[in-house]
Amino acid sequence: MPPAPGLLPSFSTASSSPSPLLYSKDKKPRSFHAAPNPTSLSRRVYALLIISVLFLAAGLGGIAFTAANLRRPARTVTVFRCGRAEDLLRTYRSKVLGEEGLTARPKILGFVGVQTGFSSQDRRAALRNTWFPASTEGLMSLEQSTGLAFRFVIGRTKDSKKMADLKKEEENYHDFMFIDIEEEYAKLPYKTLAFFKAAFNLFDAEFYVKADDDIYLRPDRLATLLAKDRAHHRTYIGCMKKGPIITNPKLKWYESSGHLLGNEYFVHAYGPIYALSAEVVASLAEARNDSLRMFDNEDVTIGSWMLAMNVNHEDNRAICDPKCTPNSIAIWDLPRCSGLCNPVDRMKELHNISMCSQSPTLPSEEEM
Repeated sequence: MPPAPGLLPSFSTASSSPSPLLYSKDKKPRSFHAAPNPTSLSRRVYALLIISVLFLAAGLGGIAFTAANLRRPARTVTVFRCGRAEDLLRTYRSKVLGEEGLTARPKILGFVGVQTGFSSQDRRAALRNTWFPASTEGLMSLEQSTGLAFRFVIGRTKDSKKMADLKKEEENYHDFMFIDIEEEYAKLPYKTLAFFKAAFNLFDAEFYVKADDDIYLRPDRLATLLAKDRAHHRTYIGCMKKGPIITNPKLKWYESSGHLLGNEYFVHAYGPIYALSAEVVASLAEARNDSLRMFDNEDVTIGSWMLAMNVNHEDNRAICDPKCTPNSIAIWDLPRCSGLCNPVDRMKELHNISMCSQSPTLPSEEEM
């Protein structure tokens, strides 16, 4: 039966939009997501919570650490310097090792300044391989056992390469004392005065010892010598000598001021090693540089000051021994050389002799 009028489907010739349910290759497929799993969601929240707690703890720890450091007083780094003179070993101990409480003028039995120059690296190496400690710990141990502090003493130069080489050596050993003087052989009397002034200002010693870098030394026996009781507070210890004054400028040891001295020198110590008591060095430290007469030879210059200061001359032949004996304190090739001849080789030779390096500090009764 035909459909009733008005109930027939209506068709139109005009184009109409396709039904959304119909497939079209030009239409992108719709994405569908599964509903979240409640167990997976809770695990994710739990992990985020743990990470947040960890970050919070780290932050609080950092704040606490910073606050503690702000409350803590800053470590004082001391540079042991007087003017331009500096004890580099104590500066190193303060700045690098972090030692605190180091005294500005430590009280010791004796300060031994081994005079050296920019061309003497081989001598210093020979000393460090024999009787002079090659490490900071060795120097400190020697100071504790004998009461003697040892340093190489050197001035300055305008030669930048030499200063750079010296800095490298110093950074390896830390065993120098820098003094405020231009390093020059003709200025040895000035260097010696600068040394005593610097040593007095940086160390409170009973004796100050000037030594050259070409002698073999027994520190233990030197300490025994300095520790002796003495009636005189102004003491000048050395291997004493006197002799004719050299007035010929072509000869070694020429003295340009010889006309002020006469024909023969006064009694004074040989230059390679001698010691001055604290009272004597205190007077030198207070003297103006231009108030003391300087002769050409350093040992003569010191001897002239000792005459003017009325000190006690203490002659001791054990500090100018030409060979090792049970009593030797310093060994050098007197009278052939002012120090050891060929010091680098001779230093090693002497150190290999048990009488030099291994004999007791004091001789046995049979040896005396």
